[in-house]
Amino acid sequence: MRSLTRAEATARAALVTVEAVDLELDLDRGAETFGSRTVLRFTSREPGASTFADVRPVTLHRAVLNGRELDPAALDGGRLPLTDLAAENVLEVEATMRYSHDGQGLHRSTDPADDEDYVYGHLFLDAAPTVLACLDQPDLKAPYTVRVRAPEHWSVLGNGGARRVAPGRWELATTRPLATYFVTVCAGPWASVTAEHDGIPLGVHARRSLEPHLRARADHLLDTTRTCLDHYHRLFDLRYPFGEYHQVFVPEFNAGAMENPGCVTFRDTYVFRGAVTPDQQLTLDSTVAHEMAHMWFGDLVTMRWWDDLWLNESFAEYMAYRAVTDALGAPEAFVEFGIVRKLWGYAAERSPSTHPVAGSPAPDALSALQNFDGISYAKGASVLRQLIAHIGDDAFVAGVGAYLREHAFGNGELGQFLAAMETAAGRPLDAWAQAWLRTAGADRVAVDRGTGVVTRTVPAAHPADRPHALDVAAFDGAAEVFRADVTLAGDPVTVEGLAGVAPTALVVPNAADLTWAEVVLDDTTLALLPDRLAQVPDPVARQVVWTALLGQMARAEVDPRLVVDTVAGAWPLEDDAAVLSRVLLVADETVVGRFLPPPERADARRRLAAAADALGERSRAVDGRAGDALALVAARSWVRFGTDEDRLRRWAVGEGLPAALADDDDFRWLVLRRLATLGALTDAEVDAAEAADRSLAGRLAALGVRAVRPTPEAKRWAWEMLRDDPALSNYGALSLAAAFWVAPDPELVRPYVDRVGDLLVHLSERMGEDAVERVATLLHPGSLVEEASLDASTALLARDDLTPGVRRSLVDADHALREALAGRRRYDPR
Repeated sequence: MRSLTRAEATARAALVTVEAVDLELDLDRGAETFGSRTVLRFTSREPGASTFADVRPVTLHRAVLNGRELDPAALDGGRLPLTDLAAENVLEVEATMRYSHDGQGLHRSTDPADDEDYVYGHLFLDAAPTVLACLDQPDLKAPYTVRVRAPEHWSVLGNGGARRVAPGRWELATTRPLATYFVTVCAGPWASVTAEHDGIPLGVHARRSLEPHLRARADHLLDTTRTCLDHYHRLFDLRYPFGEYHQVFVPEFNAGAMENPGCVTFRDTYVFRGAVTPDQQLTLDSTVAHEMAHMWFGDLVTMRWWDDLWLNESFAEYMAYRAVTDALGAPEAFVEFGIVRKLWGYAAERSPSTHPVAGSPAPDALSALQNFDGISYAKGASVLRQLIAHIGDDAFVAGVGAYLREHAFGNGELGQFLAAMETAAGRPLDAWAQAWLRTAGADRVAVDRGTGVVTRTVPAAHPADRPHALDVAAFDGAAEVFRADVTLAGDPVTVEGLAGVAPTALVVPNAADLTWAEVVLDDTTLALLPDRLAQVPDPVARQVVWTALLGQMARAEVDPRLVVDTVAGAWPLEDDAAVLSRVLLVADETVVGRFLPPPERADARRRLAAAADALGERSRAVDGRAGDALALVAARSWVRFGTDEDRLRRWAVGEGLPAALADDDDFRWLVLRRLATLGALTDAEVDAAEAADRSLAGRLAALGVRAVRPTPEAKRWAWEMLRDDPALSNYGALSLAAAFWVAPDPELVRPYVDRVGDLLVHLSERMGEDAVERVATLLHPGSLVEEASLDASTALLARDDLTPGVRRSLVDADHALREALAGRRRYDPR
């Protein structure tokens, strides 16, 4: 199938306007295919001209243009030629389509808990033609009227309010103009909780087997939804424009969520089955706020083409964290933003695949998919914070409102957004936009504590004069002994009073984390971290230090042993749940798993297990929810590193657990996975665990447990499942890939290093790009940090049969391997 190019999209948009789309879906034809009938009304500015519609069916039964039968055999590469257009046109298409099992198009999933099926539409980025005939590009928006036939015991949700008109038959209200990639239908025997707020019908929905968990979380979800709606109404001075507001938690969803107007879809792992830490709840709250922000940024005003992706994602990212902080009263949100989102974004900036926030080349739709990354999300949001520092919040809010009102129900692009901001600010922004939006790269900010001089280093490959509004702070024990605001543009800046701080003080550039720049900690500060980081009273500053420490390790500027020392010394005394969770994840998978020399890993894991026990001991002295949260993190962290099989087996049967983890199936699977990793779990034990937990989550966890076992048979089984099982879903592939390279003896997996490319090409033949690129990240052999893996990675990237998204994932994984090897060469001369 050919990917639509920007040139083709521009030409088609100049020729036609889509006026309305009527869609009928028959979801009651069995588990493999569904019926699709589209009536598409559009006008042409040039009668007699030609264009094409996009449709990728199993069978094209009939296509009629203006009463003229079209030859189904003319369909070529997903494109149906439309010739001799009239001024006003009607295209009717009847087709049989195939359900997907990769999270794209119309995905169908069977819940093993009760054998019920669920269907949901995820038409992003170019999957709409697998569901309906359309003109699939973001600037040909139209109202949609949808009718659905489904099994009688199902309910149906979609972009327009759904009404059951007869047994098994549903009609959805006609929508406001939508881009094709926002159209969705969600059908199945949903468990639902509904409400209303400010005249807007609300609903949260999940699989029937998750109903107890959904109902336990529904009040919080709906309260968060109400609060965010009120916040955005005040901020934008524009009401939510799409009628009802439903949030549907769906199985095997590739992304975190999708902003379909009126019917947002979320991965249903957000319907937590067990205990929830504050950072997990914060992640869900910010995701709810993020997708709601898209109702204005992306849905009401949609980017004209994918190179302005940032007009969707950067804004939703920033607005979500602003909403969670200001409206939901969670000041810790920007701590999570730094340690999770910015850490992700800085890694993307270091990779050869880095790109500007705005105007990244997107010559076709599939190439645009590569830029849904930490730059478009975290850097873009950070740049908006710098824009506010540059022009003021009042001007920013006024400019946003003007932009939204001017382009409502249409499309926008960078130049139009900047024009609105310039009018509101009363100043030109061209130079600012060139430096921050149109140029890739992250500056590095450092302090000479002896002289008080603050400097920035501009990446040589991406030079730009980026002005930074930031601060510098110093902390001596639990006291903040210095803080000053700094404007860094051009030459270094001497900060009065900074040179006098004591040698026992930690000096932290960008301590409030206001700008986008990699922080370089001075040697004195680095040496103090194991003993003094935990004493810093400012959680944002602590997060900045953790992020800087991990970034400098990635650049081979910090010994990974210092990182282990800091985690062992400071982490058990940390209070912020996001920092606790993310730092231990990185310590496990990256610091110990990749950067630390293999002979030192066992001792490091013992130290980190002891750190988890220290946190658990500390939790018992903290009352209430805060203590429970620390206990949860401690237990989950210990399971990553612990080797005490007796304790693991007691925990597996629910003995000796923190109270909050009683009857927590997901935690039980973590324990079983650790036992399997240690080679201490039999086939019969895995079978029994899977029989006891017949949920979809249990089935997926069991796949990972079987694949992680340190035997040649287990690795061969996992590889053959990935290669040969045509029914394997996107989530099943991810579960197997995430476990495959885990091996105490590299010889178990070395035979597969050179076979990754063939497997990825094979997967691309039966799974969509969005799914396979996620699997590719996990299947890259970079977990084996050795020169042979680099040779295999180089050969992998030299192949000419990889899809663009898979190649991009492999480029980033290759870079991560090169970083680990560089660190090894510097700090492990053996």
